[in-house]
This record gives sequence, C-alpha cells and structure tokens, in this order.
Amino acid sequence: MSATVRIRHRDGLWIIAPDGAPTVLDSAAGIDVLVLEVVGGHLTWSLLGGQVTPAAVIDDRALAQDWIWAVFGAEVALALDEFGGGRTEFTAAPALPELAARAWRLGYAHWAARWWPASTLDGIAPLDARLLADEIAALSEECELIVDGADAPPAEEHEIADVPTRAEDYALAAGLATAAPGELVLARGTCGWNWRRCPPGLLDASERAVSWAVVREAGSTIVRVHAVAAPLSPTDTPPHLRPLAVIRTATDAAEVPLTRDGEIWNASTTAPTGAESGVTVDIYVPGVGVDEPEPDAATRREQVRELVTARLRRTADGPDNPVEAPLLAEIAAAAPDSDF
Repeated sequence: MSATVRIRHRDGLWIIAPDGAPTVLDSAAGIDVLVLEVVGGHLTWSLLGGQVTPAAVIDDRALAQDWIWAVFGAEVALALDEFGGGRTEFTAAPALPELAARAWRLGYAHWAARWWPASTLDGIAPLDARLLADEIAALSEECELIVDGADAPPAEEHEIADVPTRAEDYALAAGLATAAPGELVLARGTCGWNWRRCPPGLLDASERAVSWAVVREAGSTIVRVHAVAAPLSPTDTPPHLRPLAVIRTATDAAEVPLTRDGEIWNASTTAPTGAESGVTVDIYVPGVGVDEPEPDAATRREQVRELVTARLRRTADGPDNPVEAPLLAEIAAAAPDSDF
C-alpha cells in the first residue's frame, strides 16, 4: 500500500511522515498512538486514524538506512540519503510489505500492553500478559531488520489474581459512594479518569469507574471517593504506584491517597469549600504521564473502546492480514468461556 509522505530536517532529526500523522516529537502522545523504537529512531501510527504507513523520526540516518527501504520504499530511502531541502514530498511504497505490516503489528502489541481498556464494568476483557509478552518477543524476532533489539519486550510480569468478574458486583461496589444510616447526601456523581496519568492495569477503564459522594457526617462535610480496580489486577500495588484523588470545587481543592480494599480503591477527606454544590475528581499516580488536557479525551477513550470491542468480536473471522489479524492475547480474551 502506497502513501504520500513528506521529509523534513529539524534540529538534527529527519522526519518522514504522512500529513497530520503523530510523531514522537509531539508534546504528548495521544492514547491511540502506536510507538515502536527502531534502529536509528522511532516509528508511530495513529490507531484510530487507521494509519498503516508510519511516521518516522530518525536520529541516526546511516543506521536507519538499513530498513527505510523495506518500510518506505527505495524512493524514500534515496531521498533521505540525498536530502537537501529541495523536494519534500515522496511516495512511500514498502519494498517488504509483510515486514512493514508486522512492524505495525508489533507497535500495536506494545500499545495493547499499555493502553488496552480492560473493564469489568464495560465488559472488555483484560489481555493475558504472558501471551502478549510472548507475541511481542516473536514479532520482535520477525522484525529484527527494523528493531534489532531497540524495542525489547517488556520484562515485567505480574501474577494474575483470582478475582470475581461479574460486572454487576463491580457496579454495586462502585456505587458505595453513598450515605450510611444517619448521613445526608449533598451531591454525588460518577466519572472516568485520565488514562495517561495512571500505569496500565491499575484502574478499570470505564467512564463509570470512579464514583464520589459529598455527605454530612457528625456535623462535618466529607467527600468519599471510590474507584474500581482493573480486572485481574494484582492487589499488592507498590506504594509509589498507588493512586491519589484530587477533589476540586470552583474555589478550593483537596488531595487524598486511595487505599485498596478488595476490588475497590477508596478515599475519604474533609470536603473542600463549595463541595455542597458538587465536585470534580481526578485520579492520578505521581510521576506518571503529563498533566496536560487532551482534546476530546472522553470521546477518544470511547473510540478506543469501540475499536478494541470490534477487534474482539471479529477474532472468529481469522483475517490473515497481519494488520487486522488478532493477537493471541485478543483471541484468548474473546474466548466463549470468558466471564466478560
């Protein structure tokens, strides 16, 4: 498959990209961007945009020439080698299309390890971490010409906990942000959370995963926050990866750590000024991601859910296109005996 790309040189880097394609030079990666570290640079694709031809940021042109021809074709490889700031638009047509497709697949597998929106509340099954790691390793070998060890498979493995998976149970648990006998509920609500601010496998990815309630208790106003844990997530989260809740009103804010109780993360604190009219709640882990708003974040999260749900539905079709064919972990997640 061919596509038009532009070649640019900036600050010692060469950029090869279709118009509008994301690159690693963007201020913050979108939640749908596939990123693959390669010899001499990085490749990126927009998952939601259906981008098959990658964008490349090259920091070592000589090393990258070993694979540029395979992914972008001879015309682009020659243009990069001779680039002098004249013509900038070229036709990319991979010389090894199957290898180029497997590079996309490897990028997608790495993306799934970070961004897969596992949710008991939304019925999206988690991916088996071991199956995913094994496939990343196999794809890395198949893409050796491109990665050659630059993008090593993730080394960290987690034990899968034996936990209940009924969505109704989690929904009831999430609804615990209510009143106890003798308490008065002043305001309550549910919301999602910024996927970029927490590590993978920590919280349920649903827009209903976080619930909060402002209540009067013994003459005081407090805010209770509950967040549903990710399905099959380990319960022994290290202290530096435990989430915090930021509770905001129009005029005040409070921050409180959450603690794990079964499959729910809980927090309670004295209400900030103005909480009686309602609050907003943000969940984050210090040091993870960037604290910058992503345009249409909730819409993009929903689009990601729809995309992965569609991929799970069509696993039975068994498409042989390397881009469309499901990962082994996706096939396992879509198995008929799954509780999801």
